[in-house]
Amino acid sequence: MSTENITTSSKQKGQSGYEYFQQEAPRLGNQYLEDSYLIESLKRVVPSNYLNEIEPDLVRFGDRVMGDILEYGRACENNPPKHVAYDAWGRRIDKIVVDEGWNILKDISAVEGLVSIGYERKQKEFSRLYQYLKIYLFACSSAVFDCPLSMTDGGARLLELYGDKELMTTAYPHYVTRDPKNFWTSGQWMTEKTGGSDVANSESVAEPRKDGSNRYDISGYKYFTSATTAQTAMILARDREPETGGFRSGSRGLSAFFIKIRKDNGKDLNNMMIHKMKNKFGTKAVPTTEIELLGTEGVMIGNKGRGVPIIASILNITRIHNVIHSVATMRRGVALARDFAHRRKVFGSSLAENQLYISTLAEMEIEYRAGLQFLLNVSLLLGQSECLEKNPKIDSLLRILTPLSKLYTAKQSILVSSETIECMGGTGYMEDSDIPRLLRDTQVTAIWEGTTNVLSMDVWRSIKSHNSLVVLLDEIRSKTAATTKAGSPLANAKQTIENAVKAILEISNGSDDLDFVIANAKKFSFLLSQTYMAALLYEHALWSKKSVDEQICERWCFIKLQSSKMDGTSIAFAKADQSWRDLDRLIALDIDESGNYRGTGDTSTCKRNFGALRARY
Repeated sequence: MSTENITTSSKQKGQSGYEYFQQEAPRLGNQYLEDSYLIESLKRVVPSNYLNEIEPDLVRFGDRVMGDILEYGRACENNPPKHVAYDAWGRRIDKIVVDEGWNILKDISAVEGLVSIGYERKQKEFSRLYQYLKIYLFACSSAVFDCPLSMTDGGARLLELYGDKELMTTAYPHYVTRDPKNFWTSGQWMTEKTGGSDVANSESVAEPRKDGSNRYDISGYKYFTSATTAQTAMILARDREPETGGFRSGSRGLSAFFIKIRKDNGKDLNNMMIHKMKNKFGTKAVPTTEIELLGTEGVMIGNKGRGVPIIASILNITRIHNVIHSVATMRRGVALARDFAHRRKVFGSSLAENQLYISTLAEMEIEYRAGLQFLLNVSLLLGQSECLEKNPKIDSLLRILTPLSKLYTAKQSILVSSETIECMGGTGYMEDSDIPRLLRDTQVTAIWEGTTNVLSMDVWRSIKSHNSLVVLLDEIRSKTAATTKAGSPLANAKQTIENAVKAILEISNGSDDLDFVIANAKKFSFLLSQTYMAALLYEHALWSKKSVDEQICERWCFIKLQSSKMDGTSIAFAKADQSWRDLDRLIALDIDESGNYRGTGDTSTCKRNFGALRARY
């Protein structure tokens, strides 16, 4: 097996005059063209006429996210937002100062249609996938500007579903425009000191105005207000009961409101005060504050007392955005570690020839591939639910798959981004390498829009309220219904999936025991996620007819659904044989059907020839 040495590290002279080794950093190229698994998967899930329409834009944007967008994102990270409470003369101004790159990223988002594509619906039910693919490319280069975009997307959908004529003519067009001068972003301010996910304890109150309008004066303390530089926000508050004149407690006392964050001059806050800027572990460029509303004007959305289910329409969107960011982070981490494998030499050879490094990278790649299939699936289901005739099956699937995809891909992303740091050694731990940011920024994906525990209970609620488990298991059986050759990787995978479905049914039969449900909710959600992802990998392998995809599906099933059977030691260890090592090298280094390394960064010099593997796979 011959490999061309592309390690281009150099020697540099130190002050003493001696030459010292200089390691070259990993390099990235076009983030669409080099995402070979995404390109292949899109051929399966998107009709050719629509794919031909959108692919040139994805190719162009894949270059741009490594150009000016990446530079603006880095500038925002290096110059995080600041809260200026007073001016030099002691006047309260509550100004949030952000790097100019943050404002430019907002303009870019409008021009690129990162919200509008999903509402223009030129590609019909595939428009959501097109929109989310662009955000997927954008996320890791943009200093998490995809956060305000997710809430803006959710706000647009909320108004589309519940907004009155006034809001649909005054606010909605600003969310879905491509004109940067008219583009608004939106916040989603629900968290208060009384609790994060426990919104039923919210203390904010809305006093109706006496002019008979649907306007209210809202007061309350919002504990996490992300994207405070946005123009608008959607919030929850209690309004008075006309019968008693008091405020109704619990979630049924909450209504949804639209507010403008600033007055018409675009500078002064709209009767609110910023108490502090949040000092966060990650998402440093996203301006997040604690804000007190002091009679802020709000417009009620939808019916009184229906705020929680109304604002849940935002969560349905933002949770999928969470999946986008998680999968995008995995993809970026794998791309960096893969390229570094060819640029770093240790013990006389490159990391690309180190079997242990390759095995680690292969594990990261498999996590990414399973996560990508989940992302594509929920994005397509969302598009179908919005554009096709109402389908109870799709609604039930979304009801359970949205929290499942969010909670599981978040955990995957944290694992893969941590491995990415380790793959770079000590330098990967240095902040100025830009690698730790991946972990810091993705750690929040397991927290915002509902923690893993909260979402796990949400899964159980969907099972009780929407009969979603029955629909989900039917979908898994449908995706794995095709028969395969006995003893083949897919046959083995199918049997494992069938066994997992049986286990899921046995566990669900104990769901009348509330203590059992609560204690095992997270484990059960993980099992559901892993089994459904196995079915998605199975479906893709059937379509591609590639041995590598069949073995990836079998590997996923083996590690996720079988390996816990051996006491104390994963039986995956016993399977680290020659076939597993060959597969590791293929997927870790992204070798195509001709045996060429597709690579990242300098693709012209990254060609590899694995003759024996080419013949086998």
